[in-house]
Amino acid sequence: MNSAAAILGQSYADHPLKQAFLKWQCRVRQMAMRDNFGRPDDGITPVVILGGTSEPMGHVITILNKVPQFSLTPELEHMARQTNDPAQRRDKALQFLSSSYYQKSEEFSDLLTATFPAKSPGAARIRSANRCTLVFDAFNQRFDLACKVWKLVPRNPVYRATIAHNQLFNPDISPETTVLGFEPDWTNSTSHPDLNRG
Repeated sequence: MNSAAAILGQSYADHPLKQAFLKWQCRVRQMAMRDNFGRPDDGITPVVILGGTSEPMGHVITILNKVPQFSLTPELEHMARQTNDPAQRRDKALQFLSSSYYQKSEEFSDLLTATFPAKSPGAARIRSANRCTLVFDAFNQRFDLACKVWKLVPRNPVYRATIAHNQLFNPDISPETTVLGFEPDWTNSTSHPDLNRG
């Protein structure tokens, strides 16, 4: 059975670590858009450690999605349709995402997503492991998130939001793209320095 977070992109856990992580993610993502021209950095590309292992598998680029009531997916899709010029599309995306998009952390879900090519062996390994740890380590802050892994289907609103975001930076994204969702278990996740204090 799918969890509410995997379906709706919204966790109902009101854990202090969740709140701290989402605030941090909004800051680092806004900085990436404003100062790094949207290029993913260590604050956005965690190391993946599969459940039952201790060796890092590699990095994934994660997307932070808004919860349904604050979704701007139609606006992102409209931007992508406005022009076929990748440079213009990227400029519009950077302007949109660097302004007020990431200003309110409470508008975001803690269900992180990542895209993979169709039939990606890496995505298959992550999905079959069922659980993994995402290690975010940047700007003197580290989060180790113990996550349940979901494979999202195209009708899922979070799948659609993830594809809409990626189309702004990769106009050639395949319609067969695999989207995995990473749902944190906040009681088994940690931060350093320790932000897990109520």
